[in-house]
Amino acid sequence: MTTTTLRSGLTTLGPVEQLRAGRLGRRLPQLFFGLVLYGMSMALLVRAGLGLDPWDVLHQGLSHYLPLSFGTVTIVVGAVVLLLWIPLRQKPGLGTVSNVVVVGVAADVGLWLIPAPDHLAVQIVMMISAVVVNGLAGAIYIGSQLGPGPRDGLMTGLAASTGRSLRLVRIGIELTVLVIGVLLGGTIGVGTVLYAVSIGPLVQFFLRFTVVRLPVDQPDLR
Repeated sequence: MTTTTLRSGLTTLGPVEQLRAGRLGRRLPQLFFGLVLYGMSMALLVRAGLGLDPWDVLHQGLSHYLPLSFGTVTIVVGAVVLLLWIPLRQKPGLGTVSNVVVVGVAADVGLWLIPAPDHLAVQIVMMISAVVVNGLAGAIYIGSQLGPGPRDGLMTGLAASTGRSLRLVRIGIELTVLVIGVLLGGTIGVGTVLYAVSIGPLVQFFLRFTVVRLPVDQPDLR
């Protein structure tokens, strides 16, 4: 099977090939650690109260109207997004399915553990820490190379089916869920802007340290 290795060290493998690629003794713990850390960082950003990332604005908005916790809403939305993969002919990996469940559970645990701050200075520190940790967590679970999250897969699937650029599709999705979330009462603020402008560079930076080089890897394409 021909694989492509990107400059980040990530490879374009199908779900079965991801499991057969080896190094599972490292990759599986890395995947679940990254997902737990991702959920905890989401909870930290919620507790900071200075604005959420677009998807969490949607999750929080929905939680106002559904008899479900924030984490459970995250799981439900992830499952619905995963269903949208079917017409796009996307194939979920172990990391994809795990993402749907683990992130939501970890977010609920984080909201239970982390108290709401009383001072603005603490809110700011929590907001910045949450964004940085979220970028690190994303790089950790993506670097395990066991499948993208449901929202990332939706982006790549729509890009492939429409012929549009990933950047354009990502912007369209993020704006759509942000508007819906705001209309439902989700929290936006400086944290929303900070997340939007920094999460991509942060994930790219941390990936150089977290990506697991697989035995099937070929020399990086330049």
